[in-house]
Amino acid sequence: MSMYETVLVTGGAGFIGSHLAIGLKTKFPDSHVIAFDNLKRRGSELNLGRLRDAGVRFVHGDVRCAEDLSSLSRAPQLVVECSAEPSAQAGYGESPEYLINTNLVGCINCLEICRRHRADLLFLSSSRVYPYVLLNRMKIIEDATRFRLAAGETLPGVSDWGISEDFSLRGARTLYGASKLASELLIEEYADAYGVRTIINRCGLVTGPGQMAKLDQGVFGLWMAAHHFQLPLRYIGFGGQGKQVRDFLHVEDLKDLILLQIESFDRYAGEIFNAGGGPQFSLSLRECTALCREITGNVIPLGEDRETRRGDVKLYVTDHRRISELSGWRPIRDARATLGDIHAWMSKETATLEPLFTNR
Repeated sequence: MSMYETVLVTGGAGFIGSHLAIGLKTKFPDSHVIAFDNLKRRGSELNLGRLRDAGVRFVHGDVRCAEDLSSLSRAPQLVVECSAEPSAQAGYGESPEYLINTNLVGCINCLEICRRHRADLLFLSSSRVYPYVLLNRMKIIEDATRFRLAAGETLPGVSDWGISEDFSLRGARTLYGASKLASELLIEEYADAYGVRTIINRCGLVTGPGQMAKLDQGVFGLWMAAHHFQLPLRYIGFGGQGKQVRDFLHVEDLKDLILLQIESFDRYAGEIFNAGGGPQFSLSLRECTALCREITGNVIPLGEDRETRRGDVKLYVTDHRRISELSGWRPIRDARATLGDIHAWMSKETATLEPLFTNR
């Protein structure tokens, strides 16, 4: 079955992009799927063989360069925009130029491709569009292993289900989050001005096998890597106790959602959805440590850094009821399964991955 003759996946050699490109080619084998990537992120080159074996065409290029996108030999009917500088700490203490050019200018270049070729756009945004300053004002209680939402919280968009799309967008959200929100606003304008059909998914913490995680991005993957390769870690911020909480979404659960949306694009067009694991699939760092120790059998040194970094949050959990009620989609891979998948990948590829994770 072929939904689109040609699909362009930007950031297509990255962690999420490569999973989506391969998933698209598997689901729609008659479609010509292009993975477009500048290979800047270390480890993305490891996905080139997987893409080739799946029948996905790789094109080396940079979304910051409109000419690179315009030179594609095939005009896409669908653009899946996964390219990003994904770190919430990006731009602090350094120039934000690469962040803004990649996340915002890159999105504009993709929108221009969609405008010129009347292509659909599926955009991966981020939960980081929600202001961290406001999130940290939520009423929080502390127990032995994690922070929890206190009863009686009255902020709009907050419930026991997590943070919904109705949460306020007023306030500082990190430079990364601002670049994603600015892209969302331009996407809505292109949809109105030029009739571009769009879907926006505000993704929470996506993780799983294949993620080249770092301290400022992909924390649960980093935690497993540190335990597998027996590297030291630190609990950073909020007293250095590791009780801050994030929900997680296995990359295969995200892939399932996006394939479902693409297959029925009209049903979801023009909408913005929160996509994450929700309360059932959430972990504190302390809880993640316990699971990583159990899965790997390794105990590693864990330091404490009590100082909280700009942009860090005590607790963020995705309320995904809007997309779930519309589509029937639910995340299904829990913490043990997700961390186990990451560990299985690292065990299989230890010789290749060890220098990438240890020489940073």
